[in-house]
This record gives sequence, structure tokens and C-alpha cells, in this order.
Amino acid sequence: MSIRPLFAALAVLALAGCAADPAPNEQMRLTEQALEQAKAVGATADEVPEMKLAEDKFKRAKGSMADQSYKNARMRAEQAELDARLAEARVLTLKSEEQLNVLNTRIARLRKQLGDAQ
Repeated sequence: MSIRPLFAALAVLALAGCAADPAPNEQMRLTEQALEQAKAVGATADEVPEMKLAEDKFKRAKGSMADQSYKNARMRAEQAELDARLAEARVLTLKSEEQLNVLNTRIARLRKQLGDAQ
């Protein structure tokens, strides 16, 4: 009968060991990659508020990593990754809208020229 309490104690210890958050190294790498991608398309903290948020959250995530507060580090890194991806999307959308405006201007000019030629 003394074996059952031992197994119960071992099970509790095993669960407690699983509850400890491991260092979110992969998430930190993904976040850094997302920040680099956003910068590559032209997202800057000065012009895109989401980029500033992403950089600030990533900085806090690094601080949490240094403090070995891995749960906070993971959460902040995930938020920073999402903010960086949003910043990238905003910049790409803005660039697409600018290209669309240029094309619409050219089309309008061609239509006018064609109308004037007739």
C-alpha cells in the first residue's frame, strides 16, 4: 500500500515539472525574424506605431528572458511578433494603395488622351 502514495507523489512532481515554463527561445527567434521582415519592407518605429509597440514589447521580452520569467517573455514576444507582422502588413498595404493610385492616374490620363483623339 505504500507504493500508491509514492506513485501519487511522483505524478504530482512530474506535473509540477511540466508546469515550469521553458525558455521561449524559438518564439524569440520568430519575433526577431518578424521584426527584421517588417524593417525590410520599410516599417519604422517613427512612422508605424505598431512597429514601435513591437520593438518595445520585444525589449521587455528580452528583459523577462534575462530574469528567467519565461512565461512573461513568451507572452511579450508573441505580442511583439503580432505587432511586427501588423506593421509589415500596414506598410505593404500603403505601398499597394500608392501603386494603385499611380495606375489609376495613368489610366485616367490615357482615357483622356483617347477621348481627345476621337
